Amino acid sequence: MSSLMPVGAGDLLRHPSFLSFLLSRSLSRFASQIGAVAIGWQVYDMTGSAFDLGMIGLVQFLPTALFLFVAGHAADRYERKRVVQLCQIAEGLTALFLAWGAYAGFLSVTQIFIASFVLGIAGAFESPALAALLPLIAPKGALQRATAVSSGAGQIATIAGPALGGLAYAIAPSAAYGVMTAFFLFGAAIMGAIRLTQPAVVRDAATPDDIFAGVKFVRNNPAILGTISLDLFAVLLGGATALLPIYARDILQTGPLGLGILRAAPAIGALLMTVFLAHHTINHRVGIRMFQAVIVFGVATVVFALSHWMWLSVLALVVLGAADVVSVVIRFSLVQLATPDEMRGRVGAVNFLFINASNQLGQFESGVTAALFGAMPAAVLGGVGTIAIALLWMKLFPTLRNVEKLE
Repeated sequence: MSSLMPVGAGDLLRHPSFLSFLLSRSLSRFASQIGAVAIGWQVYDMTGSAFDLGMIGLVQFLPTALFLFVAGHAADRYERKRVVQLCQIAEGLTALFLAWGAYAGFLSVTQIFIASFVLGIAGAFESPALAALLPLIAPKGALQRATAVSSGAGQIATIAGPALGGLAYAIAPSAAYGVMTAFFLFGAAIMGAIRLTQPAVVRDAATPDDIFAGVKFVRNNPAILGTISLDLFAVLLGGATALLPIYARDILQTGPLGLGILRAAPAIGALLMTVFLAHHTINHRVGIRMFQAVIVFGVATVVFALSHWMWLSVLALVVLGAADVVSVVIRFSLVQLATPDEMRGRVGAVNFLFINASNQLGQFESGVTAALFGAMPAAVLGGVGTIAIALLWMKLFPTLRNVEKLE
């Protein structure tokens, strides 16, 4: 896409506010991944229940469903970087409670679920504000590259986060939660360094039409609706990563460090793909490329589900991560470029609902299915379902299938 060519990946990193955004977002992602390893392993270690693993996803999704539209309106009504900062501080304090509880020995499964719920509330407000902030920071004409670079920076944290989380947890659960605390709070401090010129904040009283405007906007744009609903159903069914603690301990015969490696594998694939996309934007047949990526995601899920070898499992997860990031870059760029700035928070909130539903309800679905049928059949069915959804959506959303370029 020629309009993006003048601004390269290296040029983006010379923008101080964009660099601060990358660092803050990456640290927050780093902390979240450490928490995913620590919370997942500790709950499974305490209960031995696949159902309880799935419940973590449900507990973290509920705040999104409850506060989503208020969070989107907050991202459009208040200074977005301040919203992000407050969320990161809340996440840091919650992680501090987990660290203290684990160190003192009083932490229970119920308390972990409550902490996960609080983390879900903070994430529900943080994510729409972050998504709406990026277009204000990225240089004009470089949003797709900025999205790829931002995703790549987050993936670096996602690669290191699970490995560090597994290593720290092997030392002590409190150590993992302590690192998680530090990263959230440091990310909040860096977010304050961002300097940008935002439109004057409108502080009139919110009306129901204002709060739910994002839903109406998405419903009236078939390409956007098809994009985010594809992600919802594909990842909802293909959420094999929720079963990683079971695969690590019971199928692949590894420990917390091995779990960290498995969690990092998709991020390695995603990082390789984002490095490529940061230098080579997707210029043609954008819609078809996204459907192809989702199909590859499903195939990789099936391979991972059937594997009993660590090397093959890691390779399948690497391919899965690379395919997923293609969908992420296309989806984010399409939604942001088609949305007026004054509505980006509310539209981003709808998008975040679909993302969280796919990830966290997908974790719940995988846990329930694994409890009923076993981990391996559940993961295989999820991968096959993802492929079927991609093929069906190609028929249901021809507007999305025929998208040629991201303008």
